[in-house]
Amino acid sequence: MIPGGWTHVFCLTVGLLVAALPAQAAGRPVPEGNRFAEQPAVPGASSRRTSGLNTTFEAKYRRIYDLLASDEGLRTKIRSAGRAYGIDPIHIVGALVGEHTYNVDAYDRLQSYYVKAVAYAGERFSFGYKGENVLTFVAREPFAHCGELTGSYALWSCRERVWDNVFRGRTVEGARYPNDRFSAVFFQPFFAGQTFGLGQINPLTALKMSDRVNKVSGYPKLQADDPIGVYQAIMDPDRSLAYMAAILASSIEVYKRVANFDISTNPGITATLYNVGDPDLRAAVLARRNGGGGRHLPEENYYGWLVNDRLEELRTLFPES
Repeated sequence: MIPGGWTHVFCLTVGLLVAALPAQAAGRPVPEGNRFAEQPAVPGASSRRTSGLNTTFEAKYRRIYDLLASDEGLRTKIRSAGRAYGIDPIHIVGALVGEHTYNVDAYDRLQSYYVKAVAYAGERFSFGYKGENVLTFVAREPFAHCGELTGSYALWSCRERVWDNVFRGRTVEGARYPNDRFSAVFFQPFFAGQTFGLGQINPLTALKMSDRVNKVSGYPKLQADDPIGVYQAIMDPDRSLAYMAAILASSIEVYKRVANFDISTNPGITATLYNVGDPDLRAAVLARRNGGGGRHLPEENYYGWLVNDRLEELRTLFPES
């Protein structure tokens, strides 16, 4: 895990680190289970949100588990998404469990998510900051080289790096920019901490995965100037599962290629990355730590720890996993 204050330092070099590392045909399997004997601390915001709703993490875990156990249709969709993106469905289950235990409460029925998706169709909003549309913002000169990259993942990841390196927490051309994530500043038109739908996906992550989901699942490509389309994609359960699978598959591939680890053997690690994001940076940092012969393994956070801790029970829902 990267201490928050080091993020800018690593962001400056991560592109070079990733580019310089050789591709790996097959990474070293990460052992099953948790590296930590006890669960790492749960963030205070999650604890306060949960207590404020007069519930507990255990109750929230039971609610998402019961949703998965009672809805065969949902389990079938999860299996289908896993097959399409070449991952064990238990990784999708782990991400669902983590999100709905620590970030939101699961709806009782899948139909509730379809209702919410339809509701967003009537909204009118845009992605931007203080009246400036995000596409206008990324047309600035520091982002110019990003336009030479191919694919939505490379394009939006590059723009995110430029934000971190040039604008985040800095004054540029007389304007002061927040010391916060690109997604938090430009992709939260309603309120802070926005992730949505069954998979609790943020709009920037969806934009990154757009090309892959279009290629594999055939869903329309997402555009930053069509925020309603973005929100409908991440609110719709069927499309949300495709984006979840794409995110998880991408993390597995990045860790093989960059850090020489096969994390597909440990659902707690893939769940952790689903929670914290930025697998490219984290894989590059881990690779650098091990560059001198180190033997550091990927480590789970509180969210991934729960997934590994409950893995035996979760696998009963998908006995083929």
